[in-house]
Parts: sequence; structure tokens; C-alpha cells
Amino acid sequence: MTLGMMASQAIAKAVPEGTHVQKWKVFHSIREARELLGATDRSLSILNALLSFHPETELSGGGELIVWPSNEQLMARANGMPATTLRRHLAVLVDCGLIIRRDSPNGKRFARKGRGGQVEQAYGFDLSPIVARAEEFCELAETIRAEKNAFRVAKERLTLLRRDVVKLIEAAISENVPGNWGKIHQTYQAIMSRLPRSAPRQLIDDLCSDLHGLYSEIREVLESFAETQNPDANESHSGRHIQNSKPDSNFESEHGSRNKKEAGGNATEPDNVRSMPKRELPLGIVLDACPNLGELAQGGGIRHWRDFLAAAELARPMLAISPSAWREACEVMGEQHAAIALAAIYQRTDQISSAGGYLRSLTDKAREGKFSTWPMVMALLRAKLDAQKSSGKVPGRPFDDGEGNGTGLTVSDSLFKSLQRPRFR
Repeated sequence: MTLGMMASQAIAKAVPEGTHVQKWKVFHSIREARELLGATDRSLSILNALLSFHPETELSGGGELIVWPSNEQLMARANGMPATTLRRHLAVLVDCGLIIRRDSPNGKRFARKGRGGQVEQAYGFDLSPIVARAEEFCELAETIRAEKNAFRVAKERLTLLRRDVVKLIEAAISENVPGNWGKIHQTYQAIMSRLPRSAPRQLIDDLCSDLHGLYSEIREVLESFAETQNPDANESHSGRHIQNSKPDSNFESEHGSRNKKEAGGNATEPDNVRSMPKRELPLGIVLDACPNLGELAQGGGIRHWRDFLAAAELARPMLAISPSAWREACEVMGEQHAAIALAAIYQRTDQISSAGGYLRSLTDKAREGKFSTWPMVMALLRAKLDAQKSSGKVPGRPFDDGEGNGTGLTVSDSLFKSLQRPRFR
């Protein structure tokens, strides 16, 4: 006797007398939910044999639900199962609460009948838990069916995303779309390398999320490139300019840089990355250039770099930047510079159609030593200074907050002169 057996007996006693269930329908539910119940395939074959000894196809709460077959009879209906295996799987059925033992004083199974031929007392296996827990078995089977369907849908979605990403990369290469497509294909392979031969549904959902982010970024780049190749389509936008995620974005090169002429190899441009200061950007200058990120700061404001990094982590999902793109940026640029780049993107989110694709392009340029966060921050500060000039509020060397209130931030003479130079168009 165990506490589980006592609980099963209590449930069996509580079944209402008017309850009726179809025994084979309930058995089908038990078979589907066997993993949740802890039953095995061979134990269910024994349960199937026990149910076959009950003469009625319908089990009722007020009827006689005890069957008393001998081991030899059970072994015969279980396709010749050995006696030791039979006893072991009968114990499994009892532990799962599917049957209850009703032992006689001498441990044998039999029924005592009265003068009318009706059974007055029987000793064997009680099938009343089948009736008492029929609704529970049905719910468990429905849960299993829903999980299997969700798993099937997740695998189909993964297959479609894998196919679409590969086709988009092949299309980009065949159409000579600018971009580091070899690196993007490596990113795809890195995502798929996490897929084992037998994967749970949660892992498949995570892989689908990463692949969908990569798919969206590639599609944004291809659509933007297609628009640039179709002047008629561009004119139909009424002159409205939406910055795309191409590496030659004006956002990055706004601080005194020239667009590279890819057609000829004699084009020259100032190497503004190497001309930038080698020291780290002060936090105050970054916050003055990217004030929007401060709205996400927890605890009232950003006082240290760790507060800045925490705010960047909150901004990443708002920009729809995939975890894989963010991890790659942190590995290549360093966590601090990646957060600065993300803050600059967040500052001009209305001008960037694909933040994830733009961050990947910056990461590729940083890997080649062609990107620095200094030009991005200087461009934002220059734009802020121009806006203040146009509004008639021209600050001195100390920067203000854009509303005439001083922030206490003082820049060096060389930086202030750099910001005062006219912007290159």
C-alpha cells in the first residue's frame, strides 16, 4: 500500500453513480497520454486485456467494475507475455492509478456468486479509475495532441525559414547586391549548428526567432537595393527619403566624410576613422548626442557606463535587432562601443528602415577597421548644433540641452571648432 494507491481508491469511490463512459474511447485517450501518466506500451497491452474481460463496452459508476482473470488468461491475451513481465507491468498500472487491486484473503482472484447467478463478491482488479478519471484522461490526451501539432508547425516554420534565408542570400549574390554575404551565410550556419538531431520545441522556436530576424534584415537590404535600381519607383514616394541599411549611409559619414565612388578605383576620401582620437568617448558627450536613450534608463538617469549598457539592452528589442546581430556587434566592437552605436541608431530610428541590418553593416566595417563611433556621435552633435542655430539659440563652448538650459558639459577647443565647421554636403 502506498499513498498513491490510497489516492486512487479515494478518487474511485467519489465517482457518481450515474456516470457512463465508453471503455475503448477512454482507453484511446489513455494511450495518447501515456507519457504524462507514466505508463508504458506493454503495460497498456495488459490494460487492454483487462478491459476485454469486462463484458460491457460501457462502464458505469454504479456497476460492477471488477475483473478477475488468472495470470494464464492475461498472458494469453497479452500475446504470450512472460509471467514475470506480466507482474511487473501490472504494478505499473497500479502505480499510475489506472487500476486498483482488490485482493482476496488468500491473494487469489475469483468471484462469489449467489443463488441467482449474480456476482455477490469479486476479488481481482478494479476498473473504476477508468470511469472516475475519464475526463482527466481526455484533457491530457488533448494536451498531447496540441503539443504535437505545435511541434509540427514549428518544424514546418523552421524548414520554410531555412529555405527562404538561403534563397535570399543566393539572390543577393547573383544580383551583385552590396554586402558581406559570406559573413551573413556564416551567421546562418552558426544558427543552424545549434540544431541537434532531436530537438525540443522550445529550441526550435528560438531558432525560428533568430532565423526570422536574419530573414527580415536580408529582405530589408534587398528591397532597399531594388528601390535604388528603379528610379520610377523612387519618384513615386513624393521625394520622401527613408534611410536604408546600406553601409554607405549618410548617418555614419555625416561628419566630414565623402561617399565612395565604387565604379572607379581612383576615388579618394579622407580616412576619418584613423583621424579620430584614440581615446574613449566620454559618457557625457555620448549622452548629449543621444538623449533619447536616457528615457529608457532605470533609476532616474544614466550616471555610469553600466547604466548606459542596461538602457541599450532595453532599446535593442524595441529596434527589432535580433540577439545574434547584437552578440556579433558586441564581439567585434566591444560591448561599450556596440552600445554607443545602438544609442546613435535609437536617436535616429525614424530615419533608419532596418536597425538590425544597419548594425550588421557597421559590425562588418568595424571588423575591417573601417568604423569608429566617433563620427556617429560627432554627426549627432553637429545636427543638434545646427538645430539650435536655426532656432536662434547658439550655445557657447558649453553644450546645452536644446532648450536653453546648460548641461554643464564642456568640450575641448578642437572638438568645438570641428563642430563649428560647415557640414559637407
